[in-house]
Amino acid sequence: MTARRTGVLIGAAVVVVALGVATAVAGSRTAGGQEQEAEASPQVETALVERTTLREEETETGTLGHGPEHALAGAKPGVVTELPAQGAVVDRGQVLYRVDAKPVPLLLGGVPLYRKLFWGVERGPDVRVLEENLAALGHSGFGEPDDVFTGYTATAVSAWQKSLGLERTGAVEPADVVVEPTPVRVVSVLARPGAPAAGELLRLSSTDRVVTVKLDATKQKLAQVGASASVTVVGGTPTTGTVRSVSTVAELSESGRATVAVEVVLDDPAAAGPFDSAPAEVTLTREQHENVLAVPVGALLALAEGGYGVEVVGDGGERTLTAVTTGVFSGGRVEVSGDGVREGQRVVTTS
Repeated sequence: MTARRTGVLIGAAVVVVALGVATAVAGSRTAGGQEQEAEASPQVETALVERTTLREEETETGTLGHGPEHALAGAKPGVVTELPAQGAVVDRGQVLYRVDAKPVPLLLGGVPLYRKLFWGVERGPDVRVLEENLAALGHSGFGEPDDVFTGYTATAVSAWQKSLGLERTGAVEPADVVVEPTPVRVVSVLARPGAPAAGELLRLSSTDRVVTVKLDATKQKLAQVGASASVTVVGGTPTTGTVRSVSTVAELSESGRATVAVEVVLDDPAAAGPFDSAPAEVTLTREQHENVLAVPVGALLALAEGGYGVEVVGDGGERTLTAVTTGVFSGGRVEVSGDGVREGQRVVTTS
């Protein structure tokens, strides 16, 4: 078995042979195929084979914000009489804006109201959204929310309309409410009181504190939806986050790189600090291997026949070349396994 000791650099999980290839022969085969021990060098740097946890990680720069924005167009006929302030946060049941002095409240759900809802209307998912919101706002009596609009639902609607100061009709038109998946933050106000209510009124975003990373498209697999990430926002404190989305569309950056957008929602929004927008560092972890053997990357030898090995130093200083299988690379160390390597051994290393 022959090997060449080589400077090794790590980028993600890629080993790159660097700096011209130093060619000290670490071991050789005899004609009969028997492996011989290489002569011990009087001065070599060694390191322990340790059992530890290694993570394949990548740290990227991102920008703190509130995620994607979208415009809200009014659908109710009339004149705008009241709009929220920029930066306002509106939750379920709260008034988003007013038309002809009548409130248009926010409801939460995944399906918008797409028709007039009243007692006897055909069942549908929009009925369930309405009933779920009525129940959350304390107006129930119809049992568990479902797809059926009953007389009990109409009674609950009437009670809710009374609480808003509206006429008690027991029915709801699509334009009477705004349905969003989550509470919203008003990014900007596009209209003003006195304007027709049928145009674009507001730009909205979620209330989540989100860091968006433009990740090199070649590293897309580092980001997995639902995975945890470490986040530090300028002006804030270190925290964790969860990958909410990974774009499947690559875009060219100003530098000409192909990137994909990765959104990380902060687990502790207060840790973002006082800024609405700020630079942030995000560390994405693709893999974590626990209870594995690890050595410095500089201990790896590129074997002439392919693969990698390490030089194990015996109690008498003798050095034996041992083939290893590599795993995760992390922080200058690499996971190794093989019949001839075990915890507590010392191996020759360049770093």
